This record gives sequence, structure tokens and C-alpha cells, in this order.
Amino acid sequence: MPFDFNHLLLVLTVYVIGAASPGPSNMRIMGVAMHQGRRPAFMLAAGVISGSFFWGLMAATGVSAILTQYAHAIGVLKIVGGAYLLFLAIKAARSARTSDEQLRQIHAATPEVSGFRLYKRGLLMPLTNPKALLGWVATMTLGLGPQASTATVAITLAACAVMSITIFGGYALVFSTAPMVRAYRHARRWIEGTLALVFGAAGIKLLLSRS
Repeated sequence: MPFDFNHLLLVLTVYVIGAASPGPSNMRIMGVAMHQGRRPAFMLAAGVISGSFFWGLMAATGVSAILTQYAHAIGVLKIVGGAYLLFLAIKAARSARTSDEQLRQIHAATPEVSGFRLYKRGLLMPLTNPKALLGWVATMTLGLGPQASTATVAITLAACAVMSITIFGGYALVFSTAPMVRAYRHARRWIEGTLALVFGAAGIKLLLSRS
């Protein structure tokens, strides 16, 4: 079957809308970028990109379509993912309640988180989120017909990988600029409070969802 640019455009449109929309992963990248700087944000974004591409690869090869048939596997992912999001919500809420002076003292006494640890944290966000898996399955099913060639699948995955790097890396880049960092310092507690609400709502929704 020859390569169809209409399929590629459809996949990229659906993927960009889903990936660029503000969600737990993007909010986390934004928070790290404004609070810790560009390099840590890029490491976190690299983890998110890797996890997202993993599900994309699984969807393209049909493995995740098989996985979605097992309710227990999805249930475990929902519990782990929901618990992780609630953990992030608690951390953000504590930060929102901490004064600037207390935060400086905490940071002075706390060793810096390594790049690899940030990468692992970013990796966990899509890997423990069944919506990421199901979203990729829907996207690939929508954009690729049953007769899609290996070249079509490879080009589609490569295009989505480029968009993933652009989107998540863009969040890390933009929100680590000096104006954004200054804005974060002035509105840190409001931002952290918003993050706590977003993570908490997403975690509870994930834990309570039935499908």
C-alpha cells in the first residue's frame, strides 16, 4: 500500500491536540522548568517523550491492542498512575503552603535531584497512565488502515516522535526563560496550588474510572 499523506496528517493532528493540551505531564514540565531551570526540565521532558514513544511503538506493532483486552492490566496501570499523580499533588500542595524563606532553607539542605532521576520521573508519567496507551491505540487505529505498510508505520512513528520532542521540549524551553522564571517566583504558591489541583483531580479521576 503506498504512503498516504492524508493518514499522516490525521495522525499528527490528533497527536498534537492530545500532547500539547495542558495535562499532568505538561504541567509537571512547566513547574520544573520555572522552578529548577532548563536542564532539569529537558531531562524530565526526555523521560515523558521516551514513555510516550514507547506506547506509540507498542500501538504501532499491535502489542498494546492486545494489552487493552486484559482488564486486570489496565486496572493495575490505573492504580499505579492514580497513586503517582496523587503523590505529585501532595508534593505540590506542600510547596504551595511553604513560604519563600522556608523553601530556600529546604533547598539549601536538600541535595539536588540528578538528571537521571528526573528522567525516570518523566518516564513514569506516561508509562503509568493508561490514557496514554489508549490514546496511542486510538490515534494509530484512526490514522493507519489495516493494510498500512511497514514504511507508512515507520514514517508515522518518526513524525510523531519529532512532534513529541517539539512539544514537550518546547514546554521545557519556553517556561525556563527569564521572564517565565521571574513570573514563577512572584506567583510560585499560586502555581504550585494549581498544580496540586490538576494532579489531584487527574489522580482521583484515574482511580475512580471504570473504563
